[in-house]
Amino acid sequence: MNKHTTKKLALAAGALVAAAAVVGCASMGGAMPASAELDKIAGDMVRAGFREQAGVKVERATDIDETLRACNAADVAGKPLPAAQATAIEQANLKTIKWPADGKFLGDWKEGEKIAQSGRGLTWTDNAKQANGGNCYNCHQITKEEISFGTIGPSLYHYGKLRGVANPASPESKAIVEYTWGKLWNAKAYNACSNMPRVGHSGILDEQQIRHVMALLLDPQSPVNK
Repeated sequence: MNKHTTKKLALAAGALVAAAAVVGCASMGGAMPASAELDKIAGDMVRAGFREQAGVKVERATDIDETLRACNAADVAGKPLPAAQATAIEQANLKTIKWPADGKFLGDWKEGEKIAQSGRGLTWTDNAKQANGGNCYNCHQITKEEISFGTIGPSLYHYGKLRGVANPASPESKAIVEYTWGKLWNAKAYNACSNMPRVGHSGILDEQQIRHVMALLLDPQSPVNK
């Protein structure tokens, strides 16, 4: 164990002792620190106990935005966000959506399938120079051929077909095409505390990768819609 690691562990241990002391004092009748102070203690613990490596930045866990802060607080409270607050969060996230610069929403569904299948990226063991995967099958059924998929999210099999998308370039398909792009870019624009990652907003996938995933979902020739 090198000196750097030893120092990190010592800092983490110090933070844990401090946190334990805070909770201990509270359990003995002392005043519980305010929520913001507890958040700061937890953040300091994470910063002291974890290191940055490859493409992984500690700030991804500590520097969260107002959306995540509000949704995390709602989770802790065990209550949904008030409707007005949820609407305000959705409207704020809607403004962050970056629409395709060239107006083209769809790419190659075959590339989209590769992205959906890939769970690589944003871990310490990944090469930071390689493109991230979408890890879509971790939460969704997408094609009929893939028998291993998660169920956290709804099935996306027949996604375009069920929504009547016969020609993604037609005016009739415009609304669902734009919605799908927006949902992929920033899911919290449509559901404030959605569990779905904000794949465009958070930089998980780039614009071209999202075009390919769009094609996987909406191209009538994609196995999703067969």
